[in-house]
Amino acid sequence: MRRTEVKDRLRQLIERRQPGEVLPSERALSTEIGVSRPTLRAAIDELERDGLVVREHGRGTFTAPRKISQDLLPATGGEQFAPPAEGHWTSRVIDFATTPAGARLGKRLEVSPGHTLVAVTRVRVVEEAPMAIERILVPRDLVPDITAAGFESGSFYELLRTRYEVVPATAVQIIEPTVTDPDESGLLGVPQHSPALLFERTTRDDGGRVIEYTRSIYRGDRYRITSHLTFDHTSG
Repeated sequence: MRRTEVKDRLRQLIERRQPGEVLPSERALSTEIGVSRPTLRAAIDELERDGLVVREHGRGTFTAPRKISQDLLPATGGEQFAPPAEGHWTSRVIDFATTPAGARLGKRLEVSPGHTLVAVTRVRVVEEAPMAIERILVPRDLVPDITAAGFESGSFYELLRTRYEVVPATAVQIIEPTVTDPDESGLLGVPQHSPALLFERTTRDDGGRVIEYTRSIYRGDRYRITSHLTFDHTSG
């Protein structure tokens, strides 16, 4: 039996199980599928690289945890850039400070280099698992009395609207693949150089003023994005 056939058999086995469920031992699987253990092990290696299984030393091989889905919709001019992602999300602030913008960030936020920014790094947690690291930069004059707690409870955008009368209106967001560095790996609980998604977002208010720049690292093994497309049937 070829390795691709073994992978297909294993995929069918995984699809019948719940996320995080332990798989039978290699010996049992090789007997059930009728394949040598080296071939089986090579197929499991590929499934692990594909993010479908997780090996834990001394415990066995498990189906991968459930992926958290985030829908992205076409721009509609509404207040919400995207529907909330699945699950119950909480935040843990690990760094809160004020800092001069400097030349690079001043240019990005369209403020002077000496302009004071609130700089926050927080870990986003869902289903008790760290899912993302967000570094948020906001001009301090927009949120003069904000504390770390403002970034831990509820929606930050809702806080901007209700407490500071700052209305997020538009955003440009760039998404690209990356891998985690040692610090990111430690915070997310994944091996170094694990696949990840890098989000960079610049948000403006209804007057065109930049109110936020955020750089986020999301786990590639647990987070996925779904896009909804609408086709124009009048064009060729």
